[in-house]
Amino acid sequence: MKDRLNSLWTLFQERRLSRRTFVKSCVALTAVLGLPPTKLDSVVKAAETKELPTVIWLHGHECTGCDESFIRSSSPFASDVILNMIALEYDDTLAAAAGAPLEEHLHNIIQNKSGKYILAVEGGVPLEENGIYCTVGGRPFVEVLKECAKGAVAIIEYGSCAAWGGIQAAKPNPTNTVSVSSIVSGKPIIKVSGCPPIPEVMTGVIMHYALFGQIPPLDNQGRPKQFYGNRIHDTCYRRPFFDSGLFVEEFDDAGSKAGWCLYKVGCRGPQTYNSCGNLRWWNGLSYPIQSGHGCIGCSEKGFWDNDVFYKRIPDIPMANTITTADTVGTVAAFSATGAVIAHGALTLAKNKYDDIKEEKRLKEAGLWDEEKHNNNGGGH
Repeated sequence: MKDRLNSLWTLFQERRLSRRTFVKSCVALTAVLGLPPTKLDSVVKAAETKELPTVIWLHGHECTGCDESFIRSSSPFASDVILNMIALEYDDTLAAAAGAPLEEHLHNIIQNKSGKYILAVEGGVPLEENGIYCTVGGRPFVEVLKECAKGAVAIIEYGSCAAWGGIQAAKPNPTNTVSVSSIVSGKPIIKVSGCPPIPEVMTGVIMHYALFGQIPPLDNQGRPKQFYGNRIHDTCYRRPFFDSGLFVEEFDDAGSKAGWCLYKVGCRGPQTYNSCGNLRWWNGLSYPIQSGHGCIGCSEKGFWDNDVFYKRIPDIPMANTITTADTVGTVAAFSATGAVIAHGALTLAKNKYDDIKEEKRLKEAGLWDEEKHNNNGGGH
């Protein structure tokens, strides 16, 4: 008799959950994965026909913060992911077993599921003195990583330690800690950076592979576009204050109490790509900027070696221009960003600027009529 397909739909049937509940779960998954509503049919079909994936989760040179973040996911719940949506066969932090039996189980999974499991890695890889600064099961972590990576169908680098080397790699990097992708190659690798990453981003990435059997579209840094496609600056609720040139100068000043932009006190939202502004943390309750602290850019490579966190970056990348916090109010009026213009004076300045551009264009085209212009009172 043919083995029954171990899909998400099979799981719902075994638990005697209704079709309606199954479809509602697929709707939630579609949203979490950052997919448009038109993709719901694809998610339902995948949930009916795709085998739930086997996952091996390794811990290297890190603080376990990514695990702590993962178990706080609410859409879907981490417990649902672990118990119902994937087969988490090895995680030395979350496993009930420990010691030799757990390591033997890891060896068996590597042998029996070769080419069929996803490898999730949390933490950097220290190489100094043959990797002795991080050992797992009595072996240097770098050896364990290479062994597990051979049979992996895809690798997820959870957290900035795995993705970039992490704080352990901060100058002068005495343990010579590097990223997972510096050691492993020839496999699809997904970087889920952050210190730690957002819980729903962690579960969303693994569910994307579980449902579709392929890695999601990635940006030029190797991160999933649906979660790292926008700067925090682009989704920040304080953005109108930035566009108006209204900044917090000190953490206890009137601007801080009024909720103005935190850029001048070190916020790196304008150069950081992540979903903090829309997904937020703890069931969407808050995120650092909302609580009054600027973004430190923890999902970006080398953030730990940035200048002092409370020192502003000198330039701000904006459409078609580079500006500074001292000129942003003016630049907002003339740039192509479509930013909110809060003051009437800036609006008048923009109109005057447009008049000058139009006059120049007409003169170059030989269509400028000086007499008509003067009769109209000189424009605006």
